[in-house]
Amino acid sequence: MAAVSGGGAHTPSVLVGPIDLAARVDEALAVQAVAFGLGRNEVDVRRHIVLRHLEHRCARALGATTATGRLIGFVYGMPNERGHWWSTVVEPYLRATGSEEWLDDSFVITELHVHPEFQNQGIGRSLITTITDAVDQPRSILSAIDTESPARGLYRTLGYRDLARQVLFPSAPRPYAVMGAPLPLRRRA
Repeated sequence: MAAVSGGGAHTPSVLVGPIDLAARVDEALAVQAVAFGLGRNEVDVRRHIVLRHLEHRCARALGATTATGRLIGFVYGMPNERGHWWSTVVEPYLRATGSEEWLDDSFVITELHVHPEFQNQGIGRSLITTITDAVDQPRSILSAIDTESPARGLYRTLGYRDLARQVLFPSAPRPYAVMGAPLPLRRRA
């Protein structure tokens, strides 16, 4: 477990460490719904996706919890496999930018979300660096909505760079960017 200090006197300390995400999927998706603006139907669809992903033998998950045990953030991912749905969608975009090799020997950050009340306190940074520090792959890839956002800014400070932009996922209303970074992720100077 890693401790992340809060953002002030009224913000509780947060612990980052392994969680049984399958057992806490509804709590995690409640965080994602608030952080990402998801409706009930989207949450129901994502619940099945998350549980299916967690069946992968190398899937890893971490949670950020308050001292009272409240889940306020989570991250999960797994080694990329070209046969995975996500990989098959992004492959043509990466091929077009000459970045297709990033699909091999990479750890995919599938989801990373922190409740808005706890954002900008280093929790997302702690979640992503802790999970990637424990993997064997030499690099990490992820997708994020293709807009200038605090999340994209965080990823850049960690060493992620754009590999492909304007990536369209079926049923996603906005385009995404695929980003990649060598591991270990960059730390603050």
